[in-house]
Amino acid sequence: MVLFKRVDRLVAMAVLATVGMTWCTIVALDAFRIFISELNDVGQGQYTLAKAASYVLLTVPRRFYEMFGYAALIGGLLGLGGLANTGELTALRAAGLSKLRICASVALGLGLLTLFTAVLGETVGPWGERRAQALQLGAKSKDVALAKGGALWARDGDTVISARRGRTRAGSNEVDLDGVRVFEFESDGRLRSLSVAGTAIHVQDDWTLRQVRRTEFGPDSARSEETAEASWKSGLDPRLLALSIIQPQYMTLGDLGRNIAYLDGNRQDASTYRSAYWARVFYPLNVLALAFCAVPFAFGALRSGGLSKRLFLGIVLALGFYFLQRAIVSLGAVYNLHPALANLVPALILLVAGWVYFRKHA
Repeated sequence: MVLFKRVDRLVAMAVLATVGMTWCTIVALDAFRIFISELNDVGQGQYTLAKAASYVLLTVPRRFYEMFGYAALIGGLLGLGGLANTGELTALRAAGLSKLRICASVALGLGLLTLFTAVLGETVGPWGERRAQALQLGAKSKDVALAKGGALWARDGDTVISARRGRTRAGSNEVDLDGVRVFEFESDGRLRSLSVAGTAIHVQDDWTLRQVRRTEFGPDSARSEETAEASWKSGLDPRLLALSIIQPQYMTLGDLGRNIAYLDGNRQDASTYRSAYWARVFYPLNVLALAFCAVPFAFGALRSGGLSKRLFLGIVLALGFYFLQRAIVSLGAVYNLHPALANLVPALILLVAGWVYFRKHA
């Protein structure tokens, strides 16, 4: 039992050390890339260099969550490759430990780190993303702000708009707003009218309100009317509003579930949120599947070859899995495959391929 504990500690620490180093390096490079791109917006409104740096720092927890799977794969290859080069894996095999037993030691260490990362992605990551979006939006525009809970408030001349939530359309900066209230004021500050709409849709530079109830206020009276659809003349820039909207892949499971329920209840398309929901559910499986791919090479291809070979192999596998996952999820959307199955299939393909290679070559 003591031997097994020492073996677990030896293998797990060797892998976790290289995973941690790789993880921090990838996130640092990604954050630096984003910081450089944010420099183009410095000077817009009150967006200063310090606020650009703060914005990037607030998104770092989310980036740690996103990059962990690739760090686990590349770091696992580096850690196990180091053990193979020093002959420690050979010594463990000579001591009577099977390949599967060594794999269990790797899975134990990475499983605990995966659990920590999943918690990070459900707590600090979304919180930081919301704070980052609010900071960026408030600095770039004084007429648009985010309230607690993600509600949007904007000013357009003598009109004030609030929306319960918003969403961007796939592949564009076009924005749809839900739970919209439009307050129109006179120049002296008196409320002239209030329009309450289920949704506001931006199409070809025009806004359209749907399921509208408009109330006009006179000096001593009020008159209401309801229409299915009404044109809304507004100078709100959807590209600016897009900055205020947290993307589905950055939301928590709870937030995604609430958005899915709301959209389903209003008979609206919730496929984007549903896909992001199941991607989060299967996140730990995807990470462990990627890490499992590193194990067979430790007993075979990594016995010889240096650091550059392992890095190249890790990058190729990581990119291959990324494109495989994107392709299968996209095909699933086209052919109405359930998002749960579409997000599960890439991990299963990877596990089966890794197992076959393990049995034949490791």
